[in-house]
Amino acid sequence: MAASNKTVESDASVEDFLARVEPTERAADAHALIDVMRQVSGLEPKLWGPSIVGFGSVHYRYESGREGDTPAIAFAPRKAELVLYVGASTPNIAALLPGLGKHRTGKGCLYVKRLADVDAAVLTEIVQTAWDNRIASAA
Repeated sequence: MAASNKTVESDASVEDFLARVEPTERAADAHALIDVMRQVSGLEPKLWGPSIVGFGSVHYRYESGREGDTPAIAFAPRKAELVLYVGASTPNIAALLPGLGKHRTGKGCLYVKRLADVDAAVLTEIVQTAWDNRIASAA
């Protein structure tokens, strides 16, 4: 039997979740990210799992046969930093990272301690590019 995905879209309140985010600066940054992602996607945020704020949904299927749904763009306001699920390792997004400001990357994630440390226009371009990448790949 295939393992089921633990991170699925829920009906839980995004606002209730954000009210519990600490420190308060992280919660303020989360609200600002929602504004950017809402503007880019034209959609309202949904909570995925207990702590990921996502916009849109794309279906994926791996060669192994595993499949599921994931948000097109998303972020998680962790205690230490914001984690943006934007496909940071894709070439067209990686090309934008030098102009972003203070950040680090993981496999596909972008990590930012404070939005004040990054260029807002570059961040918006990264989110837009991530959205375009995911929507194009789902088509």
